[in-house]
Amino acid sequence: MNWADRSSFAVTHALQGRCGRASRSTVSDLLAANLHEAFGNRDAAGRRAAIERIYTEDILFTDPDGVVRGRDALEDKARQLLEQTPAAFVFTEESRRYAGADTGALAWAFGPEGEPVAHGIDIITVRDGQIANLLTILAA
Repeated sequence: MNWADRSSFAVTHALQGRCGRASRSTVSDLLAANLHEAFGNRDAAGRRAAIERIYTEDILFTDPDGVVRGRDALEDKARQLLEQTPAAFVFTEESRRYAGADTGALAWAFGPEGEPVAHGIDIITVRDGQIANLLTILAA
């Protein structure tokens, strides 16, 4: 990428920020935070602090079990998942993070390191720098 392309890239992202759109780095960072700091965090206080920072107050979370709305409901889902699985179970990123202006996706695995028992994809929509919608799809 030459200097002119970099400048154009920077201006585009600055303008997107002024229009309420998240930057690609923000979307990428939020994908990682969702996986590791919220759903992969076994420390309840740390998880709650991350949830307050990462998600909008009215977060809409959809997974194969159904739909929940709000930070408290999302926290309950993360807590239940972690309480029902052994401490050796961790989330790992299975692919690069895909990020658009306000949407992103990340494939992940869950289970003992190197021996996952579940695979899925998280798809997020970002509003004002936080995740507003989270869709989790599990591998068939």
